[in-house]
Amino acid sequence: MKSIKSVSVCGLGKLGACMAATFAARGYPVIGVDIDREKIRKVNAGEPPVDEPRLAETIKEGHERFRATDDPAEAVSTDASFFIPPSPSLPDGSFSTEYLLNAMRPVAQAVRKAGKTGHIFVCSSTTTPGAVDSILIPMLEEETGWKCGVEFSVCYNPEFIALGNVINGLLEPDFVLIGESDPAAGDALEQLYRNYNRNKCRIARMSIISAELTKISVNSYITMKISFTNQLRMIADKFPKADINMILDAIGTDTRIGNKYLRSGLSFGGPCFPRDNRLLAYTARQGGGAAPLAEASDKVNELTKTNLLEKVSKLAPPGATVLVLGMSYKPDTYITEESAGLHLAQNLKKQGRRVLVHDFAATAANNPQLNDFEFLNDLSGLSQHQDIDVAVVCCPWPQYRDLKFSPATKVLSTWHL
Repeated sequence: MKSIKSVSVCGLGKLGACMAATFAARGYPVIGVDIDREKIRKVNAGEPPVDEPRLAETIKEGHERFRATDDPAEAVSTDASFFIPPSPSLPDGSFSTEYLLNAMRPVAQAVRKAGKTGHIFVCSSTTTPGAVDSILIPMLEEETGWKCGVEFSVCYNPEFIALGNVINGLLEPDFVLIGESDPAAGDALEQLYRNYNRNKCRIARMSIISAELTKISVNSYITMKISFTNQLRMIADKFPKADINMILDAIGTDTRIGNKYLRSGLSFGGPCFPRDNRLLAYTARQGGGAAPLAEASDKVNELTKTNLLEKVSKLAPPGATVLVLGMSYKPDTYITEESAGLHLAQNLKKQGRRVLVHDFAATAANNPQLNDFEFLNDLSGLSQHQDIDVAVVCCPWPQYRDLKFSPATKVLSTWHL
């Protein structure tokens, strides 16, 4: 059986840096490859190249086994290369493979030049179903002059993690997903994870196309559950005596449903949920079918944003001052992509309100979009702010639980804090 004793990670972003650091901490020699010289400098100095809880400690733990470079050819010395560059959404809902191709091509060329057979190319970025077989593997075969599954192998191995908890998510996942070009590569990657994971989770192995569909289906199902929750909340809002939190608590007791993601709140956002759900709908259309549940989840999500804007607009007429608390899409990250807070703040400002914003991680420095608003850095004096007409909690940072407001401020807590 092939054995993976060393790895390279191409792309040291939010996920790639954490993957590389945890591999090193678990005993594997790791080469990180990136075009960003500052990230390379930080890694080689034992510093985290991106902001993520517990990453700094993890890098220190495996520092002697982890080095970074901007030379893709150095990946040839490792047994398997993990590729985790961005895969941005295209207007039709599919995902671009441009960055994956740019990252994989030079490694393939270097493998061919070295005459090294047996290398395993592992795609960890989310791809449009069918892209690995129809785009990535043909490119690798062309660059190497070899046959996939014979002289080299390809695995599709996306991670299921949440920003703010990436380290634990990688080391103790619910399951590991492996799409394999050949059984030998799957065996090698499975054995790697048996040693790498701290828990004894299930390792699901299948064809590459099955794994691509599995990845986006997991997130699409979760978004469907969140949208169901929001749909139910908006219905319950029409009945004064209805308590959505008690309703959801009761529903979640049913083991067929479960209470995960069954929480009264706002729209889902971030870099994965909205995109993966739309990608499933795109995939269905490409096959001549449809994904009405995925499309409905997206529709309800947009309706949830509109519903919040309407609520706040009724409480704060044009010219009023609104404080939006929580600009990140979830606690413990600074990412504001498709967040409820950003959507609300942008639309309130368009409608003529004065908008103040706050977040414990998202700032104008890491999110230039926040430069459009007045940032309230100090929350300790909120009780003295007579000029804030409405305050809205858009991200459930636990620190917001104990805030004290002026009697003149109407507070809309959209989360059950």
